Amino acid sequence: MSDKQLLMSVLQHQKGFARAPWVPFAGVHAGSLCGYDANEILHDADKLVEALMSVNTYYHPDGQPVIFDLQLEAEALGCELYWDEGGKVPPTVRTHPFENEKKIPCRCMIPKEEDGRFPIVLKAMRKMKELVSEHTALYGLICGPLTLASHLRGQMLFMDMYDDADYVHKLIAFCKEVCASVAQMYLQNGMDIIGYVDPLLSQISSEHIEEFLLDAYAELFQHLKTCHVPSCLFVCGDATANLEVLCRMKPDCLSVDENVCMKDALAVCRKYDVVLGGNIQLTITMLHGSSQDNMKAVIDIIEQCEGTDDLIISPGCDMPFDVPVENGIACYQAVTDYENVKTALQYYDPEQTFDDVEIELLHYDDLQRPIVEVFTLDSRTCAACTYTMNMVKEAYHRQSDAFDYIEYMYVDKASIARCRKMNVEHLPCIYVNGNCIWSSRIPTVDEFLSTIKKIGGK
Repeated sequence: MSDKQLLMSVLQHQKGFARAPWVPFAGVHAGSLCGYDANEILHDADKLVEALMSVNTYYHPDGQPVIFDLQLEAEALGCELYWDEGGKVPPTVRTHPFENEKKIPCRCMIPKEEDGRFPIVLKAMRKMKELVSEHTALYGLICGPLTLASHLRGQMLFMDMYDDADYVHKLIAFCKEVCASVAQMYLQNGMDIIGYVDPLLSQISSEHIEEFLLDAYAELFQHLKTCHVPSCLFVCGDATANLEVLCRMKPDCLSVDENVCMKDALAVCRKYDVVLGGNIQLTITMLHGSSQDNMKAVIDIIEQCEGTDDLIISPGCDMPFDVPVENGIACYQAVTDYENVKTALQYYDPEQTFDDVEIELLHYDDLQRPIVEVFTLDSRTCAACTYTMNMVKEAYHRQSDAFDYIEYMYVDKASIARCRKMNVEHLPCIYVNGNCIWSSRIPTVDEFLSTIKKIGGK
């Protein structure tokens, strides 16, 4: 079974697979992998495809979104956007066309393929379908009806829910039509899965969801079911109180962020035959954590859910731009090699210092030739670690008089303590004379030997 087939089977509510699917939601983060900022990849189809292929190469996803931009539809409907000069975030909506007067847009305004930035997105979708369709499922992500309505109406929408329910119903109905139309565009351009991203669903009551959005979403998801297309609903924030009504919309999958307890959410999802996706912490873990933190986050989610049935492992939402590539790779390793990673992390605790384990560092200044210290998860079981060690061994075979080497595997307390003492952040990595030279990157033998020669010894 291919990686794509695994994800599609889980979304079809099949069970009993050896692992959970892995879906990294890399929106603008994709650009960081090849030197492009958010503004570049969201305005240039070729750069967007290059960035998406970097995601595919580094993170080996079972599924991935082509774009994660909740302003795309709003822009085509007349909202002006603000583009951050730093280039590390998607644009934000700056103006709301119906902020000062209650209007329902003409159906003639529903975006078409030539409107706004849709030509860029659709071109990227077609190219990605051509490049990865055999092994990776592609998500077409669409701004959900509530968030889209708020883009058009602004903050007044939430007052309207109390003061003018009829207007809200009409505006949501229009936004539902936009969602359905964009979904059709995406399906015609090669998308395998349709996801509606509606962050604001956690910000209103269950009663308001039931009144204004339950039927609209039920129709959207039912239409996709009749087309035999898997569907997902993405909600950010603490949606705990709304889980029941969200599941009653009958998406194939509900994705939540770190504010929601996965165990509790899965119990609700299973009542309605809905798969649960989530919820690796975006900032504490993915952005600021170590590779071990990210591996442990995945292990903790799987253990919390007591297995991988009805589960998709993913970040809680769109990955921050500056997430270290090593952290995404670490999540992939934990998903695909759960038992070995779990064993390797059995002594890992961010709160522990391992002060009781005596570690003596080498006296690097006294060495006659460089010492290479290779820190691995376990080169016997971890593929990346295996390739790293094989490279070092091949280099040693070529020039055994140029350096000495030793491997520390992250499966015993002494190695963990050494990692802490030497500030090792990512595995695998290669230190030379006590300094980290390569982290989660395997150099060529020639590059390795050239660096060793430059460092030299006494």
